[in-house]
Amino acid sequence: MSTGVVKFYNEKKGFGFIIDDETQQDIFVHSSGLIDKITEDDKVSFDIIEDNRGKKAINVKKIE
Repeated sequence: MSTGVVKFYNEKKGFGFIIDDETQQDIFVHSSGLIDKITEDDKVSFDIIEDNRGKKAINVKKIE
């Protein structure tokens, strides 16, 4: 399980990016990978999977 901060999320388009706390890399997030509704600057926890386009965040949950 990783943690990070939502850098950008476009609710209409259903995707955005999370900055991984550990690596400082941008991780792609799609609405299909969300557990909670997210907005910019939210602190989140997530799992990372690799697909043919690169790293992607799944099981994304807000951390209070």
